Amino acid sequence: MGYTNLQPPQQNYTSPEYEYARRRSSWVLPLGLFILTLFSTLMAGAAWAGQNFLEVTTWASGIQYSLLILTFLASHEFGHYFAAKYHRVDATLPYFIPVPPLFLPFGTAGAVIRTQSPIMSRKALFDIGVAGPIAGFVMCVIFLVIGFMTLPSQEFLFQIHPEYRQFGGAIPDYGLHFGGTLLYSWLESIFANPDGWLPPMNEIYHYPFLCVGWFGLFVTAMNLLPIGQLDGGHIAHAMFSHGQARIGRIVWWCIAVMGLGSLLSYVHSRIMFDSPDSLYTFFQSLLLPPLNLLHTYFPAFYQSWSGWVLWAVILRFFIRIEHPEVDDEEPLDTKRMAVGFAAALILIVSFCPTGIFDVERTEQNSVPKSTPRKGKGEMTKMMNHTTDYRLP
Repeated sequence: MGYTNLQPPQQNYTSPEYEYARRRSSWVLPLGLFILTLFSTLMAGAAWAGQNFLEVTTWASGIQYSLLILTFLASHEFGHYFAAKYHRVDATLPYFIPVPPLFLPFGTAGAVIRTQSPIMSRKALFDIGVAGPIAGFVMCVIFLVIGFMTLPSQEFLFQIHPEYRQFGGAIPDYGLHFGGTLLYSWLESIFANPDGWLPPMNEIYHYPFLCVGWFGLFVTAMNLLPIGQLDGGHIAHAMFSHGQARIGRIVWWCIAVMGLGSLLSYVHSRIMFDSPDSLYTFFQSLLLPPLNLLHTYFPAFYQSWSGWVLWAVILRFFIRIEHPEVDDEEPLDTKRMAVGFAAALILIVSFCPTGIFDVERTEQNSVPKSTPRKGKGEMTKMMNHTTDYRLP
């Protein structure tokens, strides 16, 4: 999502027929994909609202969500686009990626643009790379502030889940959870009514401003990883040249280790039970003691998102760690370096180690044991919650 390919195409066609076809496709395909993404996000918004998205009559309930997520994606991608135009780099319009909510609950896999002429300077590379994440980040902050300041009462959630009324205001802890981030928690503590209703992290997808704001921060952080041709890779290469590869390898190993934590958590959950099988008993005696120690002394390691495993594979074998060379040795000016470090700060406050995870419904969590949260967020609670994480 938000991937910006800065490798220009190798063909050098100059015929009038080719130029006409190129100019026509420059807006026909992006427009078509945008329309498809509009429909897929309308369906996703209807699903988040608790409606049957397969019925066209329910799509109206997804309008707000659709407009918000398209606004975020457009802000991010047009940040890249206008920065490219400023530096006279030929770039395509954004290609939105529609995904039916049957396969991805957000209704989209993001958007991409491609440059069609070489980027000749590190300044241009930096400006094009950083403009998208900053524009998208600003939009996310605006969405979250509005979302927290306009939160409806708990009755809004009861209209979607009338079965929750029987619990006296408490909310069950199963279902799809959005992990906590530093920025989300800070904005919640500042702008949400301290005496009002605050939806738990397994219900915020019913609130379009909070849902899209959280999703936007998640996407922005993923794109700011200083690896390959992600936006963060463009920024890091422009700032540190060959140093980007070293930084990228360190970050990749951190991602891989976080993914390992989720795998070990899965293994731990499968060897905790007695069995007469001798091979099972052997591996249990070998693995269970160190895994118990990890669970006791480093619980946060187990709470990492299982999606980091897939993401580490994609980064290593498809996006690649090292950024392509830009033939320009002139370093960035002080202002751009400051903006680059600000982008790193955006990555830190937006990063979500636990990602999106699903808590299976059981007899233990079907009936909530606590009252609804109020005031400051529950990020600490979420980070200390142990569960079997699965890819969304």
